[in-house]
Amino acid sequence: MVFKEIIARKRDGHELRDEEIAFFIRGVTDGTIPDYQIAALLMAIYLRGMTDRETVALTREMMHSGEVLDLSDIPGPKVDKHSTGGVGDKISLPLAPLVASLGVVVPMISGRALGHTGGTLDKLESIPGYRTDLSVSEFKEALRTVGVAIIGQTGELAPADRRLYALRDATATVSSVPLITSSILSKKLAEGIDGLVLDVKTGSGAFMRRYEDARALARSMVAITRGVGKKVVALITNMDQPLGWAVGNALEVVEAVEILQNRGPEDTTELTKTLAVEMLLLAGRARTPEDARQQVDQALASGRAYAKWQEMVRHQGGDPEAVLQPEFIRTRFQEPVAAPESGYLAAYDTYALGMAATVLGAGRLTKEDRIDPAVGLRVFKKVGDRVEQGEPLLEIRANDPERLRLAREHLAGAFRIAPDPVDRPKLVLERLA
Repeated sequence: MVFKEIIARKRDGHELRDEEIAFFIRGVTDGTIPDYQIAALLMAIYLRGMTDRETVALTREMMHSGEVLDLSDIPGPKVDKHSTGGVGDKISLPLAPLVASLGVVVPMISGRALGHTGGTLDKLESIPGYRTDLSVSEFKEALRTVGVAIIGQTGELAPADRRLYALRDATATVSSVPLITSSILSKKLAEGIDGLVLDVKTGSGAFMRRYEDARALARSMVAITRGVGKKVVALITNMDQPLGWAVGNALEVVEAVEILQNRGPEDTTELTKTLAVEMLLLAGRARTPEDARQQVDQALASGRAYAKWQEMVRHQGGDPEAVLQPEFIRTRFQEPVAAPESGYLAAYDTYALGMAATVLGAGRLTKEDRIDPAVGLRVFKKVGDRVEQGEPLLEIRANDPERLRLAREHLAGAFRIAPDPVDRPKLVLERLA
C-alpha cells in the first residue's frame, strides 16, 4: 500500500478499509511510517472523524500491536473500570480491592497525572514501597494470588498507542473522539478482561466539559467495546466539583482508606458503591442491582474490602500501615481559603482547583516534574452547603512558599456564593449500556 493514498482517502472523507488501518498501525509500531505522515493522518481523522466500524478496527489493531494478556488460567470473571479523569477522583483505589473481595478478578492498568487531573499511579506511589512497575508475569501472579493489582502500562501492551499519543499531543488532535476511544480501549482490552465499566466525567473539572461531548465519548466507547466482543456499561458522572474532601496524592490515599473502612465522604463512597455494583453485574456475581448493592455494603461493613486493600498493597511492596500515620500527609504550610461572604456555595471552578493542586506539586506541568506526595487541597464545603463569611471553604497544604502563592492565585475566585439555597448536584447523570 502507499500510505500517502490512505492519508488522501481520509482527508477526502472516505471510510478506511480494515486492511488500510492494519497497515497504518503496523507502520506505527515498527517505525516504517515517518512521524510527519502519521501526524497528517491523525489530523485527517480529527477533521473527518471515523465510523464505528473504523474505530473498532483501529482499536483492535492497536490492542494487538503488542501482547494481549491471556488470563484464562486464572479462575473467575475479569472486569476493570476506567475513568476519564477528574479532580479528587481516587475511586479506583477503593473500588478495585472492594470488587476483588467479592470474587471478581480486577486487572487494572492505570495512568499518571494528566493536566489538571490526578493520576492513580502517583497516588499509589505515595505509599512507601508500593510498586506500580510490575512485569507482565508479576502482574499475572498478583492477580492469581490476590485477585487484584493496579499497575502502570507495561512496554508490552499496546505499544502503538504510546507513539500515537505523543504525536496527538504535539499536533493538537488529542480531543478526537475516535482517537480517544481507541487509545483508552486498546490498553484496557489488552488486559484480557471480560467486561469494562466506564466512568465518563463531565463538568468544569473534566476533560469533556460539555455534557454532549461526554455523552458522545461514552456512546463511542460503549459501541466499540461491544464491537470487539466485550461486556460494557458507561456512567456519565458529575465533575462540577471535586470528588470527596481530598485533592492530592497522599491525601486521596487516606480518603480511599476511609471509604474502605466505611467512614468515607458521602459522594466518593456512593460513587464507589455504584461502580462496584456495575462491575459485579457485568461479572455475573449478582443477579440484580439490589443483590449487588447488598454484597457491596456487607464487604465494606465487615472489613473484608479493607483487608483486600491491605493484601494488595503488601503484595505490591507497599506498607499499608504507613497510610495511617500523621506524617503521611504532613506539610509545612496549611492555609485556609475563607468564604468572602455568607450564603450558599453555588459552584466551584473545579479546573482551577485541579490546577492549584498541580502547581503545589500534586501533579506535573512538564513530564520531568517531580511529585510531592503530601501536598494538595482539603475541601470542607460542597455545592449546596450553607457557608458563613470567613468560614474556610478549603485548605491549601503546601511545602514551598512560592508554590503556595501560585496555588492561592489559582483559587482566587474559584467558587461562587449565592444568597439563596441551591440544589445539590446529581452525581450520576446517565447510564449507557
